[in-house]
Amino acid sequence: MSTRPLVVDLDGTLIHTDMLHESALRVLRDKPWDTLYIPVWLAGGKALLKQRLALRSSFDPAGLPYNLDFLAWLREQRAGGRTLVLCTAADASIAEAIAQHLGLFDEVIASDGRTNLSGRHKADALAARYGARGFDYAGNSRADLPVWERAHGAVVVNASAALARQARTLCEVERIFPPPRVGFTGWRRALRLHQWLKNLLLFVPLAAGHRFDDAGAWLRLLLAFFAFSLCASAVYVANDLMDLESDRRHPRKRERGFASGHIPVWRGVVLAPVLLAGGFALAAQVSQAFLGWMGLYFLATCAYSWGLKRIVLVDCLLLAMLYTLRIVAGTAAAQLQFSFWLLAFSVFLFLSLAFVKRYAELALQAGAGVEAPHGRGYRSSDSPLLQTMGVTSGYAAVLVLALYINSASVQYLYRAPELVWGTLPLVLFWISRMWMKAHRGQMHDDPLVFAVKDVPSLIAGLLFGGVLALGAVGWPWSA
Repeated sequence: MSTRPLVVDLDGTLIHTDMLHESALRVLRDKPWDTLYIPVWLAGGKALLKQRLALRSSFDPAGLPYNLDFLAWLREQRAGGRTLVLCTAADASIAEAIAQHLGLFDEVIASDGRTNLSGRHKADALAARYGARGFDYAGNSRADLPVWERAHGAVVVNASAALARQARTLCEVERIFPPPRVGFTGWRRALRLHQWLKNLLLFVPLAAGHRFDDAGAWLRLLLAFFAFSLCASAVYVANDLMDLESDRRHPRKRERGFASGHIPVWRGVVLAPVLLAGGFALAAQVSQAFLGWMGLYFLATCAYSWGLKRIVLVDCLLLAMLYTLRIVAGTAAAQLQFSFWLLAFSVFLFLSLAFVKRYAELALQAGAGVEAPHGRGYRSSDSPLLQTMGVTSGYAAVLVLALYINSASVQYLYRAPELVWGTLPLVLFWISRMWMKAHRGQMHDDPLVFAVKDVPSLIAGLLFGGVLALGAVGWPWSA
């Protein structure tokens, strides 16, 4: 083991993220008006910008996405007597907090509001302190090449093969830690492509109105589906960026691309507005009415992400409204009349599912010993009440369905309206099953994701559609 001090970079090396980007995001979320000062601070130098952002945001060092393999190796080096130095372009207040949390470093060198300790500045500072070739350096980016040029050895972390080859031309490479693989799967999860299934709700009004032969409506709804999906993905990305700390405390969400640091946050900042612009461009091709409803959906999701999801009960009510807004938007896209029955059924059904979601999250957090999940207004002790309200909402949806079946609309739309009563036990079964699974701790924290993977739920859905189809065509012997 080398006796030379090992100097370790922070952003992208020790942690799978960049603290400047995260500080800016926290200021945008918590103190949005302060972002207006960013050009002024930047005019004073990047070091001043980092210092001002750090002063206006707080973070938990324990919740950062550390490079665990690299961190374990550093602990081995420290146990072997090697001097470890944290040297970073991040602001000194951030570097000191992380070093204190880890208890691993003998010294901390960082930006101080005047000097941005990156690239040549970092190389000069380390050469002046330890002498040329008097230290080894662990880094991850092209900005570290001037440092490796002055170092004796290199530890290449989270870098491309091309950068590793460049490092070898400058000094001896002691160790390489490969970057995490993201690929299509990582981006698919970040964009929540599986959540696009929820936007099939746009087609519900067309099916409920028995307008299957309206080719123009189908085309408009297809455009509406992709418009809503792009908009929803933009919101999911933005929500992940705004909710990094809470996700990192969650047993499952901490593996998400942005929370884990496997996808840099700056890519999400660029991607979200591109997706949003694409979604609204498509929406404008559908109709002005649909564009307005999708705009309302976007504003509601922003309100949810920026604060309403932290307010008890309001979050569940808003989630139910967001689902229902898809049906409203689908009605506008298909140019149909709004159905009171469909909207009432949707509100109660989706409110029940929203309560399922919160109940499942509380159960998961309670199993991990967390009484009050971060970023939510609920406590584990609220679970029984949520369960009661959720089951009640679900059965209220069934009651609305029963009243609808007895209405004149069903008499008009179905040749055998008495068959439509067969949908009631199917919906009762499905709602009861969802809550039974949640009660047993077997529910995914997104109930619709659970439903599309649950065989009994899929069978119930197929039977539901089959009963409605049979009611529409009538008894076979009555033809």
